[in-house]
Amino acid sequence: MKIKLINFDGRAPVRAHDNDAGADVFAPKDQTILPGQICKLPLGFGVILPDGTAGYIFPRTSLSAQGIVCELPPIDSGYRGEVHAIVSNVGHRAYEIKKGDRIGQLVIMPVIIPEFTYEDSAERGTGAFGSSGR
Repeated sequence: MKIKLINFDGRAPVRAHDNDAGADVFAPKDQTILPGQICKLPLGFGVILPDGTAGYIFPRTSLSAQGIVCELPPIDSGYRGEVHAIVSNVGHRAYEIKKGDRIGQLVIMPVIIPEFTYEDSAERGTGAFGSSGR
């Protein structure tokens, strides 16, 4: 599948290997992320996704192991703005991101677009939060 990009003066995602699920995305600037801090990093590109798909900026394994994770809000198929990585530091020390560092991976996934309706009755009941036992 070919995905068209919109140039916002940034670096395009790059797949390290042809069969990788994600394509690396890069930090646009130096940024220090303190413990507990969340930062929104513009990535310099947009994507034109087909209906029935969504994009996500997944965390990189090596950064996740250090407590630096990308949050996963969806990039909707109708969105034409600049894509951002929402990066959180859930670790215990500050982390220095340098311009050009790989900070996440763009993954495109199929999604189901449901039509929501109300049901008059529910057979299962209302038990939740462990009501069926351990």
